[in-house]
Amino acid sequence: MIAMQYNFPLPADYDMTIIDRRIRDKGPLLDNLPGLKFKAYLTARKGNAVTGSRQNFYSPFYVWQKEEGLSDFVCGPGFLALTENFGRPQVNTWIAWHAEISAGIRRAKFATREVVTIDAETSLAELRASETEAAAQALSNSEALASVAAFEPTHWTLVRFRLLAEPPKDPARSGPQTYDVGHLSLPNLA
Repeated sequence: MIAMQYNFPLPADYDMTIIDRRIRDKGPLLDNLPGLKFKAYLTARKGNAVTGSRQNFYSPFYVWQKEEGLSDFVCGPGFLALTENFGRPQVNTWIAWHAEISAGIRRAKFATREVVTIDAETSLAELRASETEAAAQALSNSEALASVAAFEPTHWTLVRFRLLAEPPKDPARSGPQTYDVGHLSLPNLA
């Protein structure tokens, strides 16, 4: 599996209802998309007390079952339309060590994403084991509705991503970025 995110920082005075409308209109188009484990349509608003964001963002986060799904999407008409409206973003990708969703995923209203540098001295096998365990634990103790741990070996970063029903207790703490979830595109989970 591959995790993917692109990020559009938006001006402080940007009318975020434009993004809300985009999510409402375009979000359902990716429901049941082949190869997609989930897509979380994420926003953060500057000054929002719940998310603690210092800037406005539109930052969708995806988990793909296989690289073909990612490739088909990025080379397809939906991504082309996005780039025509916002420009071509840097697309961050991570190889997933763990990506699991709970039966209650549709209750997700918030997300956190933390990207950390992997130190050159770190044992990747040990890191993989500990991050996989932490991601699984977040789901099993009902802290998260979806949990992803992944890495990328170009810049040696690790991503920790969680979908949550309730906002984190301290969204302004240094580290994770907190987002509002505008829509989730999922396979048919019936």
